[in-house]
Amino acid sequence: MDGKLSLSVFTIEVDRNPVIAFSARKYSDAETICADQRVRDKLSSARSGGRPLCDELATLRVRLSNSDEKKLYREQTAARSADAGLPVYLIKIDG
Repeated sequence: MDGKLSLSVFTIEVDRNPVIAFSARKYSDAETICADQRVRDKLSSARSGGRPLCDELATLRVRLSNSDEKKLYREQTAARSADAGLPVYLIKIDG
């Protein structure tokens, strides 16, 4: 075994609602991404149904994606192969 970990798909929830799926090698890497202020800023500026996805009081948490979220993530990243590795919104985004 070469010691390399395969990528896992993780989901960021905002107030217990799944919002974004992304890939990372380890859970600790996914936690670091979720805790990054730039992620919260991006979620605060994105809108769904006219409402921001996140505000300063929202609780963000990361978990392993379920099978439906993994499927959507893989479909979306396959469709945009040049952007593979970028996060995928699990909800409809305005604009």
